[in-house]
Amino acid sequence: MTQKITPFLWFDNNAKEAAEFYVSVFKDAKIKSSSILRDTPSGNVENLTMELFGQEFALISGGPLFKFNESISFVVHCETQEEVDYYWEKLSADPKAEQCGWLKDKFGLSWQIVPKALGELMGDKDPVKSKRVMEAMLKMKKIDIGLLEQAHGG
Repeated sequence: MTQKITPFLWFDNNAKEAAEFYVSVFKDAKIKSSSILRDTPSGNVENLTMELFGQEFALISGGPLFKFNESISFVVHCETQEEVDYYWEKLSADPKAEQCGWLKDKFGLSWQIVPKALGELMGDKDPVKSKRVMEAMLKMKKIDIGLLEQAHGG
C-alpha cells in the first residue's frame, strides 16, 4: 500500500547529503530513490525518497527559497536514556536551539527526542507529581529520565 501522507523536505542544495546523514543515524533506514529534475524554476534539482522506521520522506534540493523553522518538527519516541542520548548526540547541532527535548540538526530541521517515560510521568493522576515533572522538564535541554523520576517521586 502507498503511504497516504509523505513529509516533503525542501533543502537548499544538499538534499542528498541530508538523506545520507539521516540514513546513517536511524536504524532500518534507506534511500529508496534519487533522480535529477531538469529545467525546473530552480534549475536542475535533486529529488530523493528515503525511509526512516517505515515512514517515507521526500527530499528536494530546490534552492534557497525556503528554510525550516520550529513550526514543524519530528518526534523520535525513545524507550531508554541510552536511546535519548544516542539521538541527541547524532542530531543536535545548535546548542542555542536546545530546549525541553527539542533540538535542531545541522540542516536546521527541528526534532523532539522524547522518552516514553516523559508522557507516563507527566500523565500521573496526581497533579502535584505531574507538575513537578513538568517543572523539571522545562529546565532541561536534553531530557533526563532519572531527573524526571526524581521530580516525580518528590
